[in-house]
Amino acid sequence: MDFVKAEIKEIPDIMNIIKNAQKYLEEEGIDQWQNNYPNPETLVNDINNQNSYLIKKENKIIATAAIIFGEDPTYNLIENGEWISKGLYGVIHRAAVAPEYRGRGIISLIFKKTFQMGLDLGAKSIRIDTHQDNSSMQRAVKKAGFKYCGIIYTKDGSKRLAYERLIGR
Repeated sequence: MDFVKAEIKEIPDIMNIIKNAQKYLEEEGIDQWQNNYPNPETLVNDINNQNSYLIKKENKIIATAAIIFGEDPTYNLIENGEWISKGLYGVIHRAAVAPEYRGRGIISLIFKKTFQMGLDLGAKSIRIDTHQDNSSMQRAVKKAGFKYCGIIYTKDGSKRLAYERLIGR
């Protein structure tokens, strides 16, 4: 499997994965990604900022994520806890896996690639957040060694559980 940066021409295929994830979350009764987010404009922004990554198998997109290093304003305020580290960190946003590859460890591959990117950039940690009802993502982040740190709020005011994992050498 290949871990590569996304290109604008791949937005329709990436959106298919995101739409499937939105449908899955809705079917599971999880009020996450139900407000036209992420959308093509979000992906264009991620790609233009060199933050959109894909997992491809035999040249087919099977997963997507935005991986961003540097301060994320969403993470400036944390309630009922605190971040583990200070300094440069990366954030994983908008991670989704194609339906036929769910449960096969693809998200853990995204995590591993992000940890390596962070090490290469000298980051101290990786952060991620998820909806309080998204138990499958909560299990995945805990399995990958992330520690629960507290509550953050997205731009639209939605509450999210926030996690962090140290990656230093």
